[in-house]
Amino acid sequence: MPHSLTNGKRLLEIKKEIIEELENKKEEYIAELEKRVADKILEPENFKLLKKLVENADNPNEALMIAELGTTYKRTGFHFDKRLEKKTERIAYLKKNENFSFVTDKNALTHKLIIGDNYPALLNLLIEYKGKVDVIYIDPPYGKDNMGEFAETNYDNAITRDNLLSMLYPRLWLAKRLLSDSGVIFCSIDDRNQAYVKGLFDEVFEERNFVGNLKWKRKKQPSFLHGHIASVIEYVMVYAKHKDDLERLSIENRSDLNTRVDNKSNAITERSIKKGIRVKLEDCVIKAGIYQNKTMTTEYIDDVVVKNGRTANDFRVKARFRNDQSGINNFIKNDVIFITKNYGFRRDLLEEELLKRKSITDLLLDWGDNQDSDNEIKEVFGDNKPFDYPKPINLIFNLIKSVDTPDNAIILDFFAGSGTTGQAVLELNKEDGEKRSFILVTNDEKTEKNPNGIATDVTSKRLKRVMSGKCYDGTCDFEWIKKNKPLGDNLLVLDIAEVTHFEETEGKTPFDVIDETLYGEKKFNSVKEKVEWVCDNFEITEKRIFGEQE
Repeated sequence: MPHSLTNGKRLLEIKKEIIEELENKKEEYIAELEKRVADKILEPENFKLLKKLVENADNPNEALMIAELGTTYKRTGFHFDKRLEKKTERIAYLKKNENFSFVTDKNALTHKLIIGDNYPALLNLLIEYKGKVDVIYIDPPYGKDNMGEFAETNYDNAITRDNLLSMLYPRLWLAKRLLSDSGVIFCSIDDRNQAYVKGLFDEVFEERNFVGNLKWKRKKQPSFLHGHIASVIEYVMVYAKHKDDLERLSIENRSDLNTRVDNKSNAITERSIKKGIRVKLEDCVIKAGIYQNKTMTTEYIDDVVVKNGRTANDFRVKARFRNDQSGINNFIKNDVIFITKNYGFRRDLLEEELLKRKSITDLLLDWGDNQDSDNEIKEVFGDNKPFDYPKPINLIFNLIKSVDTPDNAIILDFFAGSGTTGQAVLELNKEDGEKRSFILVTNDEKTEKNPNGIATDVTSKRLKRVMSGKCYDGTCDFEWIKKNKPLGDNLLVLDIAEVTHFEETEGKTPFDVIDETLYGEKKFNSVKEKVEWVCDNFEITEKRIFGEQE
């Protein structure tokens, strides 16, 4: 049977499964709506309308989003009219941009810049990075003048709060699924929208995971002639994936005594643990075996008896320990090491280390301001400033530094704009020698200042210049390089491309054009493997946006 016919048959089978699943999901969501009526959460008349809309939904994601309209007010205390993302018959996938990608050192880290709408970009990132992102920073648009192409396309450029919240809502769900268990998200926002966006974050991340609301001084001097109050403050909201798993936020220097017990970049080694260490479990026996601990695994070589919150016997364990045996012995001696509910190892800070590791305050006075960010842009691009309202490097530098991340942490910014987050990560790596990698996502909206697009004229060029010390044309006539050495590393630039589900032309099917190596996979050995991988990850990814609300 020809290759294209085999793929076509498999696609028909997949589509049949999707239709069956859609009907099952509709029944499930309608039953949930009926329960809400019984619980007096939803008015009967509203139920009738929502039921009708669910029955006519085109896909499970749309059906779920309609059903969720019945709970917005109860869960958040405020209401906004959710707008659904446009659905098409096309698969969005990542395609390498050969013109903008570059390598400065084949042995160095490779960072990523994705050009296109951040909604399909986040869906694609889930394939490789679900539960693996350590820090997210976003600076979403606050009004119509910087909302970008998304607003013009979907909302006719009318930036009401409904539109801002509707745009953010699905993206925050995707961001939550990308975060690791100990991950944290920072969101810059102005005072007009802060309360509304916080309500949205409370819904998605849950209010119990709200860490704090930072006040960033964005101006050195206020504009006294503007308005009734001379405002100099903007906000950075902070939420954890699981607040209990988040270490204190501090920009003080770390030592071996105030970092984690394990680290995912370290080799797996064996340690002997003396009896008597604390355990965050009820009395039990931890059986010898391998246990998943967030993004890492811990292997117990011996059974461990837990009594009265302590281990009752000596045992051996394998993990990616960052401390040698003597270091572990010291933690045991000082009673600072314990076993978590996920069977991993953590520790409390020693009292003297607690004093050294002061938490950041909620008032950020010396973390850069708008004047600094303007000067930073000018150093890279000259006086012809190509981007309005960039954030200063020091703000994002310190936010990332404040998080106790592993050495090879992943930092994501899906409203990347001028690329400040990328430069901040590179500067931080230069300071402490760690190997964080960044993933930036930005659209390529064309403006009067950027006739070729923001990603083309600003983001990619800024990264190219500070990483390699040269422009794409090979010149180096910009101020920044006269004062600094290139920050190094490599950049993989990816475009959002599209292909239809039903394309069968040889060489142009989804199975031909989607490159698995761009998703952390090795080249598949057989067509069957490739077909199954594409169907699993691209045919049904969008249906799981809200299906796994972790």
